[in-house]
Amino acid sequence: MIEIKEINNKKIWEDFLAECNEKTFLDSWNWGEFNKKMGNKIWRLGVFEMGDGKLVIENLLAVALVVKVEAKRGTFLFVPHGPNFKNQNLEFGIQNLGLLLEELKKIAEKEKASFIRIAPIWQKNEENIKIFKEFGFREAPIHIHPELTWELDLTPSEDELLMGMRKTTRYLIRQAQKNNDIEIIKSSKIEDVETFNKLYQETVDRHHFTPFSLGYLKNEFLAFSPDGQILIFLGKYKEEVVSSAMIIYWQGMGFYHQGASSLKYSKIPVSYLLQWEAIREAKNRGFKTYNFWGIAPISSFDIQSSEFKRHPWYGLTLFKMGFGGYKKEYVKTQDLPLSKKYWICYLIEKLRSKKRGF
Repeated sequence: MIEIKEINNKKIWEDFLAECNEKTFLDSWNWGEFNKKMGNKIWRLGVFEMGDGKLVIENLLAVALVVKVEAKRGTFLFVPHGPNFKNQNLEFGIQNLGLLLEELKKIAEKEKASFIRIAPIWQKNEENIKIFKEFGFREAPIHIHPELTWELDLTPSEDELLMGMRKTTRYLIRQAQKNNDIEIIKSSKIEDVETFNKLYQETVDRHHFTPFSLGYLKNEFLAFSPDGQILIFLGKYKEEVVSSAMIIYWQGMGFYHQGASSLKYSKIPVSYLLQWEAIREAKNRGFKTYNFWGIAPISSFDIQSSEFKRHPWYGLTLFKMGFGGYKKEYVKTQDLPLSKKYWICYLIEKLRSKKRGF
């Protein structure tokens, strides 16, 4: 017999995710803790095979972190980069997604949510897209978390990683290493979130994205720091912080989740050395993957085209790609409408997306 139960044991949750090939830190226990710090109601749901009636990891088949989002445009349930399955074959996915949806609909009714939104961590292909269509989903007008990421395999040696980079990126890293005025600091101090935030606010206008608040950034740091899963990198030039990043290190992967830089000394390659040091930190921890997080939809563009160059993330995407690696694309964010109120949210988000040039 299959049952859906809430999981309140951190070890069971994290141990199960350790067995999943597809995952990001958005699935982690600590991302749930972050959401609670932000005042969001969450559920950690597990699909259990109840053969012996025990809620143990051996009986766990799938998990989903569910977040209740209450916004002016509407209330909905959100599953970030999930659900996660131990076996990601088509038949297994259909069966367990159906079970989870029935539970999510019950929660949505109690919480007065007008729709369910899932940002799948399923590879983008016709079969997986078809699964969501058959359950009544439609593509969301926006995405909250990346649907297309850039990743780097960390198993080669440092020399091999450098040789796999774009020639210009490798050159700038080496130039920065020779520059005695450049210093990269790794910090685990909460006060350095404010240092990061000063640069972050400068970056917002250049890259046309909606900024996170200082409270959001602090809560993210506080959620992951007790387990040593987050560091703030500060890049200094002549004692002045001109580049910074918040990197999450979780379950064998490093994630470049938040980045910021100043236009001052823009020709000094501080950001390149900072990123290389974040990569080296992941490698020194024995991690296998470095995730640069979201990039522009390069699958839709010729990267030399004028259309791509007009994309708000053009420069950031080229920066990330310069370190070598490969793209990973997931099924687009999916919405399951549950009431007519959904369409109000849909129209608002559609207009916002168009205004931002996405």
